[in-house]
Amino acid sequence: QELRPKSLDIKQEELGDMVEKEMASTSEAIEDAVRRIEEMMSQARNESSGVKLEVNERILNSCTDLMKAIRLLVTTSTNLQKEIVESGRGAATTQEFYAKNSRWTEGLISASKAVGWGATQLVESADRVVLHTGKYEELIVCSHEIAASTAQLVAASKVKAEKSSRNLARLQECSRNVNEMAANVVASTKSGQEQIEEKDTMDFSGMSLIKLKKEEMETQVKVLELEKRLEGERVRLGELRKQHYVLAGGCEDAPEDGEAKPAPAPRRGILKKPPIAQKP
Repeated sequence: QELRPKSLDIKQEELGDMVEKEMASTSEAIEDAVRRIEEMMSQARNESSGVKLEVNERILNSCTDLMKAIRLLVTTSTNLQKEIVESGRGAATTQEFYAKNSRWTEGLISASKAVGWGATQLVESADRVVLHTGKYEELIVCSHEIAASTAQLVAASKVKAEKSSRNLARLQECSRNVNEMAANVVASTKSGQEQIEEKDTMDFSGMSLIKLKKEEMETQVKVLELEKRLEGERVRLGELRKQHYVLAGGCEDAPEDGEAKPAPAPRRGILKKPPIAQKP
């Protein structure tokens, strides 16, 4: 009992309530996200037109499909969770089952929180994109986060579920559907970004010769600045990877600056045959 891991700031008898609250909170967050997307859709139709309206509708429709897929995923996960508790608790109460399997319970809570958070962030990013105050890349990152959170939720549920469980098979199918819808959000966002940027940056009609020459020089300056910045970021990325490798425990084999680490000095009082020199 003493060796069992303890929950962070949560009593074990409260874990069961936490699971139900988090699943309900996640469902509520997704329902709210669907409503907000519908509001953004109507707002976009009133305030935009042409290419921008087409792009906004395509992105928001893909976000709506993703939210519906997440909602089905959470519902299926809740059903599977109830099945796991009923089949595994025996004569114990639900609270006792969650307390006995505290690590699994905490993983389930964490995964549910991650899914709800990802859905909320996706809607906020979509709102900023529609209002032209956000970046398209934010939507792409949020879609990847949702896919990762979904995998976490499926993994947490799969640990205790029976392999022959129908709810588990449904959950895995829902997970694949979420990944597919997330990929659709990424695809619609990228194509929309290309359409908007092409329309905004490649329209040179009406420019005079002097204006065109000035724009050409300014673009050349930007290209040089971006190339310099890209070179600096590549150097930074290389240093970050080196430090990551060191912290991961592989610093002995890392070819940093071509220098080999000095061999540790032998202990005194122990006579050993000197090692044979080896090629680096």
